[in-house]
Amino acid sequence: MRLDKFLKVSRLIKRRTVAKDVSDQGRVLINGRESKPSTAVKIGDEITIQFGQKLVTVRVERLAETTRKEEASTLYTLVKEEPIPKDNFL
Repeated sequence: MRLDKFLKVSRLIKRRTVAKDVSDQGRVLINGRESKPSTAVKIGDEITIQFGQKLVTVRVERLAETTRKEEASTLYTLVKEEPIPKDNFL
C-alpha cells in the first residue's frame, strides 16, 4: 500500500493530499529513511511523522484499503511521541 494512502486510511493524517504534501516535504520517514508518497508500506514498518513541534513514531500492524473510524487505530501501534528541540527540525 502507498504511504499517502496508509496515512489517510489509518487517520494519522486526515486527507490524502495533505499526506502527500507532508511526505514531499521530507517530514515522513519509514524505517529511518525519507520517503515519498508512493513508497510501499509493509507490515512491521516504523513510520515517523513530524507534526509541528513533535515526532510521532508508529509501527504498522496491518493494512486495509478502507476502515471505519473506530477500527483505524488498529492499523498501527504508537511506538513513541516526543517533542522536537527547536534546533533539530527534520
